[in-house]
Amino acid sequence: MSHNNDQGKPGFAKAYSFGIVTLGLFLISWIGQFVSQIMVERNEAQQHGEPFLWGDFWPQFWASTFENWQSEFLQLIWQAAGLAFLFMWGSSQSKESDERIEAKLDRLLEERGMDVARINQGVNTSL
Repeated sequence: MSHNNDQGKPGFAKAYSFGIVTLGLFLISWIGQFVSQIMVERNEAQQHGEPFLWGDFWPQFWASTFENWQSEFLQLIWQAAGLAFLFMWGSSQSKESDERIEAKLDRLLEERGMDVARINQGVNTSL
């Protein structure tokens, strides 16, 4: 069933394209880590004259994966928290509040002779 608010919304692939591309890049890099780590473990086992065992591989693979993720997540959290702090602290981008933008729009509509109250009422009922 289609809803009035659904008109003009992009399809799934377009709406989530950034997430899809990010997931694809993540999987490619993780598969690359998997393959390269298998090669390293097989070479080490071969150098020591031992057979390659999956039981030896998995703990090393998961340890490497979590080390990478921990490093990346710490960087991401710092960037997100740092940017949020600087934004709230008063960077130039944080000066433009929603109320100020709404006031500007109302002023522009009034200058063009439009009924701001009627437009606001229409917007509020459509939400």
